[in-house]
Amino acid sequence: MDRRNFIQNTTVGTAGMLTAFSFPVFGRNQQQKLKIGLIGAGWYGMVITKAALETGDVEVVAVCDVDSEHLNNSATEIEKLQGTRPVVFADYRELLDVKGLQAVFIGTPPQWHALQFIAACEKGLHIYCEKPLSYDVEEGKAMMAAAKKAGNIVQIGFQRRQSNAFKKAKELIQTGTLGKVYEIGVQIHYNPVLADTTIQNPPASLDWETWCGPAPKLDYRPNIGHKAWRLEKEYGNGHLVDWGIHNIDAVRKIMDFGMPNSFYTTGGMNVLDGKITTPDTLRAVMNFEQCPVIWQHRLWGTGDLNTQFNNGIFFYGENATLFASDNKLVLTKNGRNPQEVTDIPSPKMQENHVAGFVNAVKTGNRNLLSCLPEDAFLSTATVQLAMISYYTGSVVKWDAKKETIVDNEAALKLLARPYRKGYNRPKS
Repeated sequence: MDRRNFIQNTTVGTAGMLTAFSFPVFGRNQQQKLKIGLIGAGWYGMVITKAALETGDVEVVAVCDVDSEHLNNSATEIEKLQGTRPVVFADYRELLDVKGLQAVFIGTPPQWHALQFIAACEKGLHIYCEKPLSYDVEEGKAMMAAAKKAGNIVQIGFQRRQSNAFKKAKELIQTGTLGKVYEIGVQIHYNPVLADTTIQNPPASLDWETWCGPAPKLDYRPNIGHKAWRLEKEYGNGHLVDWGIHNIDAVRKIMDFGMPNSFYTTGGMNVLDGKITTPDTLRAVMNFEQCPVIWQHRLWGTGDLNTQFNNGIFFYGENATLFASDNKLVLTKNGRNPQEVTDIPSPKMQENHVAGFVNAVKTGNRNLLSCLPEDAFLSTATVQLAMISYYTGSVVKWDAKKETIVDNEAALKLLARPYRKGYNRPKS
């Protein structure tokens, strides 16, 4: 059996097959470095890997990618950074079997997260996985179960939890500066740079069949390939899921919210029809128990008249309105008071987020982690359910205790996407 058929026909084990592992703990005064493997050696896979190397506490021993050009270029760059060349693989299962491997970084597109994450849990490996946690809700539940069963250390890539501005926003809200918060608005407006939409042969270096994985295999076009998949429905699921998820996660973290109990999303394709397959205009009302959160985006036009507000969160309180972005707060108190603008730099958010994971693994201290899979699931499922509301054109109600949609059969069917022939869905 050739490699491609092996990948497609081998069943990835489910959470029910997992066993508990005993994980090594490293003293900070030891010279031993954490041996990590990278799955997905493209742009962001290398961002998180270089952040790990900056700690001085890791050695990248293996790299996997289905694009041979990415694979070799990344291995060469890593060799220059650490002095040794990692072994390279096209099949992530071979990487997971590397002797002495202790942790993996998962930097692949979302359709691959669940299978690779659960397989790593079965091997007893610690995991840093990029956001979103999963492509669909049921995958996320299976991943949580797998990590709980394995008992490994897991960090999900919500690096904006390291934002000093968001931490200050939380302090202002908790100390009563805004009074009661009645509504929250979240938005990210921008004009994407779009790639060629014509159907063509994939690059010779790219195994497109395997890149698509369990997701539908679409005809290759540069606008759904490397870095461009984020606005493609079958791979990235659109702007809210890909980028907006950071600010939705920030809202949840700042306000100590769980998940909304209902969603209603409207929008459509105003300008970019035929260029992307997810809405270029979207408005989602997410009704949390405490107050509604309203998301909006436009992938066209100029955004707000004051473009500093194009990306961020508005907290509307009884005494004041607070705008928060990665590095800035704008506080407007009731009355004729001037706005208070405060720049709050948050250097090295990604580096600090990854360092927390590395230190947690080396010390065995889970308190160093800022985003566990259970919390990542809440943020990921929130944006996924908002998109389910859009796709069905209906109100979606979420039962938090049962972790499912109620009274909406059309929406319920979208909690789990069918896998492509040759791939087996993990069971939650």
